[in-house]
Amino acid sequence: MPRFLSAKPDARLIPLPWNVPLAKWPTEHLVALPRGISRHVVRFITVGDEVYAAKEVIEHLAIHEYRLLHDLTRLGTPAVEAVAVVSGRQDLEGNPLDSILITKHLEFALPYRSLFTPGVRHETVMRLLDAMVVLLARLHLQGFMWGDVSLSNILFRRDAGSFAAYLVDAETGELHDRLTDGQRAHDLDIARTNVFGDFCDLQAGGMLDESLDPMVLVDTIESRYQELWNELTGMEEFSGSELYRIESRVRRLNALGFDVAELDIRTSADGQTVTLQPKVVDAGHHSRRLLRLTGLDTEENQARRLLNDLDTFRARTNQQDVDEAVVAHQWLTEFFEPVVNAVPPELQGKRDPAQIYHEVLDYRWYMSEREKREVPLSVATQGYIRDILRNLPDEAMVRDSMVQVQEGDNRQLANPYDPSLGYADDDDLPPVHDPWEDAAQDVDVSQLNHFDINELRARG
Repeated sequence: MPRFLSAKPDARLIPLPWNVPLAKWPTEHLVALPRGISRHVVRFITVGDEVYAAKEVIEHLAIHEYRLLHDLTRLGTPAVEAVAVVSGRQDLEGNPLDSILITKHLEFALPYRSLFTPGVRHETVMRLLDAMVVLLARLHLQGFMWGDVSLSNILFRRDAGSFAAYLVDAETGELHDRLTDGQRAHDLDIARTNVFGDFCDLQAGGMLDESLDPMVLVDTIESRYQELWNELTGMEEFSGSELYRIESRVRRLNALGFDVAELDIRTSADGQTVTLQPKVVDAGHHSRRLLRLTGLDTEENQARRLLNDLDTFRARTNQQDVDEAVVAHQWLTEFFEPVVNAVPPELQGKRDPAQIYHEVLDYRWYMSEREKREVPLSVATQGYIRDILRNLPDEAMVRDSMVQVQEGDNRQLANPYDPSLGYADDDDLPPVHDPWEDAAQDVDVSQLNHFDINELRARG
């Protein structure tokens, strides 16, 4: 009988065929979901309405990763949620089998190979790299040294006009009170090597646009990381007459999505100079405010967009003197919920609610510009559902939709556990078209090679 290590046990996992190697599990227990490249056998299993990721790995690594993922969840770091470790496995002949680490499937999240298709714009690639850089900086702020930074070990979720990145694989990770500069540099070196290999692999498969150079991309990751890290932790010196720069630094960090819990401020003996350095920085500034006001749990940029709409509603209705929580409830019931509830059930797996609301606001803006009038939100919602949402691929990856893929089509998937690879009889798969890529046509690519820290400072 196998042993289960779990802080939140799911009894429905116990009857599963743990005496069978994961690679040979019967398909009735599996769902086909896009997944990244892994050195281990990985499958997505289903119990009831839940979908879990299962990875076959030796016991001490499984337990180490399980505990690290729990620690990262406790620290509020973007990572998949550890569910259990199944150890002590044996096959029917009594031969030992490796343990299995079980994590909760992250809805609306995709591996990088599902996002890199021929024709993906330079600006979108930069957004993906930014998400990776922010994830790495957040991990380092928490004292986590990854040890295996790569695109394959990250899942991406849409976050308004950007992406949010989540750690998937932590088996090589180490959690410390604080990382040294050498440990951070070591992680960056690993990132350069692994991500360069990821991009070369995409290039060899014709999935990377010809204008994108893998070496330039990894250089971009390193430079953006250094810029972000300096903004988050760097020391700043100014004269005693410029104390306003203390608030300005906090505002810049808030604009990046970070809260400052502690500042180290020192003045010279003569009071002429002041040095300032953030000591405790925590991500999630906007998402925490939105959660407190509305109960909506969203990504950071989604929260920023929804809060902007809430603030606009407050100003238009002249309720600046009304309690913010009261106005937020009114906005939630009169604006957000009607938009989300208008989406037909069969389309709800294409985007999460906050992303849908963000895209409806975008659609409304373009529609208003085209028609030279302010289009009502209800009209824009129906237009978005009709023109955009119905044509988007599913990203929730729920079990019912995946069963339809397998049973509703007579063709055979090239890999039944990775539908992103297409069908076995497809010689030339068409690229996936994302209508929101069209909005990037007018972007000045030359301005996208770095975090615009100066703009953030001006905003601050």
